[in-house]
Amino acid sequence: MKKIKCSTMMAIAILFFTQAAIAQQATDLRNKTPEQRAAFQTSMMKSKLNLDSDQVSKVHVINLKYAQKFEPIFKSDDSRFSRFRQAKTLQKAKDAELKTVFTASQYKQYQDFEADMKEKLKEKMAGN
Repeated sequence: MKKIKCSTMMAIAILFFTQAAIAQQATDLRNKTPEQRAAFQTSMMKSKLNLDSDQVSKVHVINLKYAQKFEPIFKSDDSRFSRFRQAKTLQKAKDAELKTVFTASQYKQYQDFEADMKEKLKEKMAGN
């Protein structure tokens, strides 16, 4: 059961736009408040995507909104599949909102980074 929850949290963490170099910190995000997770995500996006100050403020609002929506999923006793499906639905909505803030180039970088992180997660999970 603990392994299943850990795997689910890792999948959600990837959906939360983390990076491999700080995977340990990202895993710890589940123990953080929505405000702390949103601040972390915004900081990551700011540095990875070279966001300007206007974008940073808009992205932070979006990240906070979705961090709050993800909170019940983190705390849920629903099945791993159910939580993953809920998280994926929220992530799609979040991505759509972020797309309105990012330039086309930034959004492409964002998508590429997410795809890379998903691949690294699959490799890591296959190794366990």
